[in-house]
Amino acid sequence: MNVSWKRNLYVLWTGVFFCSMAYSAAIPFIPLFLKNDLGVEHHVNQWSGFAFGVTFLASALIAPYWGSLADKYGRRPMLIRSGYSLAALYLITYFVHDPYVFLLVRVCQGLLAGYVPASIALVATNTPEEKSGYALGVMATAGASGGIIGPLVGGVVSHLTGNREAFLFSAAVVFVSALIASFFVKEEKFNRSAKRSSIREDLSQAVHNRTFITLLLLVGLSTFSVMILEPLLTIYMTQLGGEQSDASLQAGIVFSAVGIATLIAAPQWGKIGQRIGFIKVLVIGLAGGGIGNLLQFFVGHYTEFGALRFVYGLFFAGVYPALNAMIVRVTAPEFRGRAFSLSQSSTQLATMLGPVLGGLLSGWIPIRWVFVLNGLMLLCSALLLFRKRHLDRPEPSSAGEGAA
Repeated sequence: MNVSWKRNLYVLWTGVFFCSMAYSAAIPFIPLFLKNDLGVEHHVNQWSGFAFGVTFLASALIAPYWGSLADKYGRRPMLIRSGYSLAALYLITYFVHDPYVFLLVRVCQGLLAGYVPASIALVATNTPEEKSGYALGVMATAGASGGIIGPLVGGVVSHLTGNREAFLFSAAVVFVSALIASFFVKEEKFNRSAKRSSIREDLSQAVHNRTFITLLLLVGLSTFSVMILEPLLTIYMTQLGGEQSDASLQAGIVFSAVGIATLIAAPQWGKIGQRIGFIKVLVIGLAGGGIGNLLQFFVGHYTEFGALRFVYGLFFAGVYPALNAMIVRVTAPEFRGRAFSLSQSSTQLATMLGPVLGGLLSGWIPIRWVFVLNGLMLLCSALLLFRKRHLDRPEPSSAGEGAA
C-alpha cells in the first residue's frame, strides 16, 4: 500500500493540475468570446457573470448526487466520467456560435463536473492515516498551481490562435486528465454491493453530524473570503498607484502570489497538522488570513500589497489541507465521496456568491473596508474554533452515521 498511495497521490496531483489549468485558461476569455465570437454587443458583463455563475450553481446542486454514486461505485469511475465529459464539452464549445447555446454548455459543465472532489476523496480514503495530512496538503497545491499557470498558458494560446481555439486547448488538457484517471489511478477493491442511499438520506445524515456541518460552513466561508476580493483587485491596484494599462497584469501577479505561497506552504502545513492537530493549523491559518486582510487596509503602494498578499498566503495555505483532513476524521470511509461532494457544493456556492457580494460592497464602501470586513470574519471564525478544540477528534457517532 505504501507504493500505491504515493502513486495515486502523484498521478492525481497531475490530473487535478491539468483540470485546474484547463479551467483557468478558458475563463478569462469568456467576455471576449461572447463579444467577438458569439456576437453579444450589449450587457457583455452581465452575460459573462451569468456564464461564470451558472456553472458553479449547477455544480453545487448536482455534487451530492455524484458523491452518492462515488460511494456506491468508487471514486475512480467518477474521475473517468467527469474527465471525458468535460473534455467533450470544451470541444463542443469550440463549435458554438449562439450565446444561449453557450450558456447551456456551461450548465452542462457544472452538472458533469466532479474531478477534483473525487480525486481528494480517493486520496483521503487510500492514504494511511499518518500520511493523510501531508497527502491532502500536497493535493491542495495542485489546484493552486494549475490556477496560476492556466491564465498564462491560455493567454499565449489565445494570442497565437484565437479565443475560440483556447477551448480546444482546454479540451485537450482535460482529456489528458481523463486518460490519467483511466490508466494510472488505482483504487482498492471497492464494495459495490451496498445499497445506494438517496440524496435526502445523505443530507439528513450530514445534518446529524454537527462537526461535519461546521466544517462545511468553514469550507464555504474560506472560499468566500478569497472570492469576494477577486473583482476588486484590479481596481485596488490602480488606487495604490498602479498604471491603468498595467492594472490587469499587476492584479494577476498579486493574485498569483497567494497561489505561489500555497505551493510552498500547504504540504508543510499538512505535516505540521499531523503532529500538532489540524484544528490548531486551521485556527492559525484563519487567524493569519484575518490579520493579513486587516493589514491590507494600511498598504500605500501596490508592491507592499503584493508582498503582504504573499505572506497572507503562507498562513492561509494551511486552511484547506486542515479542513480536508478533518473531514476525513469525522466521516466514515463509506461516506467519504458524499462528504467531499458536499464540500464541493459549499465551495461552488461560495465561489458564485463571493464576487457578486464583493462587487456590491465596493459600490457602497471603499475597497479598503472590504478587506477589514473580510479580516474580521476570518478572525471571528478562528476565535470560535479555538473555543471548540474538540472538533479535531472524531465524533463517536461518525462511524455509524457514515455507514449508509
